Amino acid sequence: MGFAQVHSCAVLGMKAPRVTVEVHMANGLPSFTLVGLADTEVREARERVRSAIQNSGLDFPTNQRIVVNLAPADLPKDSGRFDLPIAIGILTASGQLDEVVLRQHVFAGELSLSGELRPVRGALAMALGMAADDEAWTWVLPAGSAEEAALLPQSRVYRAAHLRDVVQAFLPHSDASVLMPSTGWQRLQPPAWPQPQQHQSAPDLREVRGQANAKRALEIAAAGGHSLLMMGPPGSGKTMLAQRLVGLLPGLTQQQALESAAVLSLAGQFQPQHWGQRPFRQPHHSVTTTALVGGGAPPRPGAISLAHHGVLFLDELLEFSRQSLEALREPLESGRILISRGRHHTELAAKFQWVTAMNPCPCGYLGSQQPACRCAPEQIARYQARLSGPLLDRLDMQVQVPALPPEVMLQAPCGDSSERVRQRCQAAHARALARQGVRNQDLSPAQLQELPMSAQAEQHLLQTASRHAWSGRAISRVKKVAQTIADLAGAAQIEQPHVAQAMHYRSPAQG
Repeated sequence: MGFAQVHSCAVLGMKAPRVTVEVHMANGLPSFTLVGLADTEVREARERVRSAIQNSGLDFPTNQRIVVNLAPADLPKDSGRFDLPIAIGILTASGQLDEVVLRQHVFAGELSLSGELRPVRGALAMALGMAADDEAWTWVLPAGSAEEAALLPQSRVYRAAHLRDVVQAFLPHSDASVLMPSTGWQRLQPPAWPQPQQHQSAPDLREVRGQANAKRALEIAAAGGHSLLMMGPPGSGKTMLAQRLVGLLPGLTQQQALESAAVLSLAGQFQPQHWGQRPFRQPHHSVTTTALVGGGAPPRPGAISLAHHGVLFLDELLEFSRQSLEALREPLESGRILISRGRHHTELAAKFQWVTAMNPCPCGYLGSQQPACRCAPEQIARYQARLSGPLLDRLDMQVQVPALPPEVMLQAPCGDSSERVRQRCQAAHARALARQGVRNQDLSPAQLQELPMSAQAEQHLLQTASRHAWSGRAISRVKKVAQTIADLAGAAQIEQPHVAQAMHYRSPAQG
């Protein structure tokens, strides 16, 4: 009779609950039982583990009754990440490995029938989740997953290519801290920080001719993290402007880069060459609500979570379904999305900068002379009514992007480059951090009240808010935008011109 315990972990949103793989072997009719609320792909590990052990030249106890328990029993387990810890547990219970050196190690990885290790999604999320524990864990992961987990500072990660590499490291009387002769077993070191930033590969703002008002709005949005709605006819440059926003944003901090990469890792979309860069997501207007906000069984991150600490661009805004758009209201305020499925609740990060573009009417040419709009007033009203008042209230800035005449498109001089605008945005962002510790978009109500503001600016804001019956949210957002404009100007307090410009961008964008 043999018994062994091996540590692994599951993935439940951004959390990584620890899972103990318990293996019990006893005499009796030969069998291989897997319990512990395992999903189909986890139950199929029985055949993968059996074949991988035998094809690796190791002894599989075919004459024993094997019971594998994944504890805790009420936690759902999915994916093939438990293949490797199950195999290690069976080899340890049968006396082929030393259990003592396994105690501070966490194993995760999918096994092929030949014993090769395949990467699993969520490696960085697992490392971040278990980093909160007081215990110091050493990770053993396949190639591809190990590189993700090694991004975490002060992490201890070993990369293995084959089951034999792991077995060789944990043979009795061996030292797991010594690099084994096999080329498939290697200790990975965390990469240096800082990393290349997004602006080095983003399109340049100089490529957009004209549209000075829209460029100014884009600069303000980048400096303060504000949401932006651009309205104009087809071909006026709305999409070009939105795609250049990510190149104007300040660089990510190391913690922000880790959080963003962890969400991408959960979806299996993390790419090492994009490490340290802000994500830019542009889902098609036919996207489902689940794909946009997340969901499924088990819950997976949607586009708003994949844009965490980056930009979410919704082109052709009013072509999205009403249900999908209304689902954005909560994450726009809280920076997270809570997905409830049965007995379990999954919380995913969703702090994104929302940028969107829309046509003013169904044909797109409302307010244009050439070609003229052919939509009836009733059609225009129904079309613009697709954007609800509560969602429109959550937009910080609205700007018109009109169609430009050919001579402007061909002969207008190039404006400031993205690098030059980004430097101004970085300086304004640094002023905000030095003053309140967060960007202006993230100001709390208490911090908002403490912002220095002249008496003329406050009186102007009060009169305009009363005349237009603005909500408390609208007043707060105007004040946040005004503070960003003041930071860009290097002003010590919010002045009346800053408030006036913020109100200009707050006015409903109508054709």
